[in-house]
Amino acid sequence: MSRPLPAVDLALLLVSGGSLVAGAAFAVIGRGAVAHALWIAGALPILVALSISIVTALRRHEAGVDVLALLAIGFALGLSEYLTAAVISLMLASGRALEQYAQQRARREMTLLLTRTPRHANRFEAGEWRQIELDTVRPGDRLLVRNGEFVPVDGSLMGHAQLDESTLTGESAIQQRSSGESVCSGVVNMGAAFEMVAAASAADSTFAGIVRMVESAQQERSPATRLADRYALLFVAVALLLAGGSWLVTGEVVRALAVLVVATPCPLILAVPVAVVSGMSRCARRGVLVKGGGALETLARASVLFFDKTGTLTSGRARLVSIETGPAISPETVLRFAASLGQASAHVISEAVTTAARERNLVLPAPRRVVEQAGAGVQGEVEDRAVAIGSFAYVSSLATPALWSAAFLQRVGYGGASAVFVSVDGVMIGALQMADQIRLETPRALRLLRQEGIRRLIMLTGDRRDVAETIGATLGLTEVRPEQTPSDKLEAIRAARREGTVIMIGDGVNDAPALAAADVGVAMGARGAAASSEAADVVLLVDRLDRLVEGLRVARQTRRIALESVIAGMALSFAAMVAAAFGFLPPLLGAVIQEVIDVAVIANALRALRIRSTATAGSLSRGDAERLKSEHVELGPVMEQIRELADKLPRLPRTSVVGALAGMNELLERHLVPHEQRDDLEVYPGLARMVGGEDPMAAMSATHREIFRITRLLGQMTEDIRPEGPDAASLREFQRLLYGLDAIVRLHCAQEDELFHALGDGA
Repeated sequence: MSRPLPAVDLALLLVSGGSLVAGAAFAVIGRGAVAHALWIAGALPILVALSISIVTALRRHEAGVDVLALLAIGFALGLSEYLTAAVISLMLASGRALEQYAQQRARREMTLLLTRTPRHANRFEAGEWRQIELDTVRPGDRLLVRNGEFVPVDGSLMGHAQLDESTLTGESAIQQRSSGESVCSGVVNMGAAFEMVAAASAADSTFAGIVRMVESAQQERSPATRLADRYALLFVAVALLLAGGSWLVTGEVVRALAVLVVATPCPLILAVPVAVVSGMSRCARRGVLVKGGGALETLARASVLFFDKTGTLTSGRARLVSIETGPAISPETVLRFAASLGQASAHVISEAVTTAARERNLVLPAPRRVVEQAGAGVQGEVEDRAVAIGSFAYVSSLATPALWSAAFLQRVGYGGASAVFVSVDGVMIGALQMADQIRLETPRALRLLRQEGIRRLIMLTGDRRDVAETIGATLGLTEVRPEQTPSDKLEAIRAARREGTVIMIGDGVNDAPALAAADVGVAMGARGAAASSEAADVVLLVDRLDRLVEGLRVARQTRRIALESVIAGMALSFAAMVAAAFGFLPPLLGAVIQEVIDVAVIANALRALRIRSTATAGSLSRGDAERLKSEHVELGPVMEQIRELADKLPRLPRTSVVGALAGMNELLERHLVPHEQRDDLEVYPGLARMVGGEDPMAAMSATHREIFRITRLLGQMTEDIRPEGPDAASLREFQRLLYGLDAIVRLHCAQEDELFHALGDGA
């Protein structure tokens, strides 16, 4: 239904209200003619506004119920029911103003994005900082962002920064960013001024794309709103038939007027757009940008979900999985040499290796005389020793291949991972297994998607079949389709649309055709490829898969709230029309009752703003979640030493076994056991309150008990070893316990990381 500008709605409300009150005052003192004139004067502007609204709607080939309001006021004036006409006008003007207020409130989070558009930038020119127009910023420009200013364009930091990213991501905590990290336009500097290097122009930056999406979303009419218009035609016909029938049967035109009054305006037209926009606003608050009401409603009906793998189910970034070492070489030594040399390389694998070393607090000396061969590896000097890192072919050309290298390459190939070999002074001392790991939130997100009614979960990927099927089996996906080209993905989605409403989620340029072909395309992350974001109907501004669950939940609850509002409003309006047709409801009282119905319908539709996005009773702060996960990173070397000892135990001289096991027991008692005890006594009680339930951490605590049992058993068995060393059976038992402990601790840490990640969502 077409609407004038908000200022016009306010003016109509003031005119109709003022004329009604003034007319009532003159009627009380016996000046009836003046009162009638004032009431007519208050009704005429509403008639004009309604006429404009109807003509505009007809030009757009849209239907509406403004015609009922026009007839009601016209009938009232024609029957000299001037007070009734004035009251109808006031009720109509207040209803329009109320709807406008409700929609403005519902759009608050989306509109906030538009108000944060940067206008200027501070660029370093001719030895000084100069304020320039945003459109003149180019990639490579050196920019300054002062405290409280918006980051003007996408770029990389030249120093430390404290950023408020809440408008884009929904995360309320201030984010700490370091030199070299990327930063998105539209976030706010909450700390000291910092410098950055522009990576894109304003038009090509993240925030500009989001603004375009928001503006498009605000202009689009929801299919449900168009559906409401079609129902409105039926409603108008029923109202006119009921009004005309009551007039013809009884001969009382006042009854027809009363029917038209209670049919003005229609709750159907008020409820649907308010509920849909409220749902879109709720999604935006949680970092899920829905481009239009149509996408929100289609999302609510979805039953089939296609995933891309890289960057969607997985993080899209390589992480250190394990370290293979040669004899008498520690894993820390291999990682330290590799990361030290990797500091001089911009390759993503080198950056991942360096990040892994820094997470373990390793001191990395600066490399010298670095030479990089693109796509192969890097060589240089670290602490006056010749070091090389890279592919097996590259490193083996500079060092003698190790005996274990062939088996390591085969093992790495099974998981679709990559290997970084390390040589020092011509000797291959070890290798790093790097893999794009499954996102922490992915298993939980898939479980919740099934709970929300998604019956098919299908992965589309260009990876090899063995790699894809391993991930599919790990996650319990319904179907895995490997070695897919963009055209294959497109055909798969088109075929699935014949079976149900399809969602496709991806993050790369090659996903854009599939995103566009799906009923609902979802792009991962605001920093993702522009092509996928433009093609998608929904953009997850936070790079987390579980935000899709929240969007789906909000969409389905929004649709239910809209239907509830429509059914209740229509039923009440129809009951009032029947009562008016039988003469039980005079026009003046009918106008008041209809306004009450409208207010109730809009208030119910606004419930979509309060949809809960999570079932947890609380959440960890981002800092606490990161601290708890970082403690597991510090445990990484301990887990590696457990596995390393288990591997080499049969090869150790029997007289050395006691010393090796004693050292391991001391390591466990000093690091692992205190960590798990602290978790059980200090961390788990707080987590239990957040998760809710009688004893939600019982299974996790049981794992702690098993870790305590194995470490104690290892200690007791070590004390009982005879001086000449353990026999073969005891050696096998030690090895079994060490492998078991390694598996339990790794699994337990992974479970805790997933829990910390979920509770650290800021919900």
